[in-house]
Amino acid sequence: MTTKKILPALLIAGVMAVAMPACKHKPSDADVQTKVATAIAQYSGITAAVKDGVVTLSGNVTSADDKTNIESTVNALSKEGVKSVVDNIQVTAPAPPPVVVSPQDSALTAGVATATKDFPGVTATVNNGIITVTGTVEKSRVRILKQALDALHPTKTDMSGVTVK
Repeated sequence: MTTKKILPALLIAGVMAVAMPACKHKPSDADVQTKVATAIAQYSGITAAVKDGVVTLSGNVTSADDKTNIESTVNALSKEGVKSVVDNIQVTAPAPPPVVVSPQDSALTAGVATATKDFPGVTATVNNGIITVTGTVEKSRVRILKQALDALHPTKTDMSGVTVK
């Protein structure tokens, strides 16, 4: 073979050697989306959007551990086409348990309303049998108010929020 024939053949072989690895199959965003959705399916309320291999996570969880676990799970899919993760997941506290008013508190609340009706500057609340009093009372009437509330037999009467004038 002559140099004129060998040189073009080597040039073509070199270009092919460089170009072939660059032609490796890149997973589509839809494929990545499916794999991510499957990986995070156990976490309700979490969504994932995929664009050019970048996964954006959204939603709410009740603990920082859940947030970390979800992000780690998605980052582990790098061989499946995940390039990076944008974590927009919010950690929100679980809803507080409902306040249950016991029948004792209901009866006590009614008695407190009656006992404080003649004290316009006073507010009293009942929680778990404890009467908490706030507001302003004349010095001469503090004892009358305290006796009226104690006569209702609460667990405790807290008058630390009362201002005496």
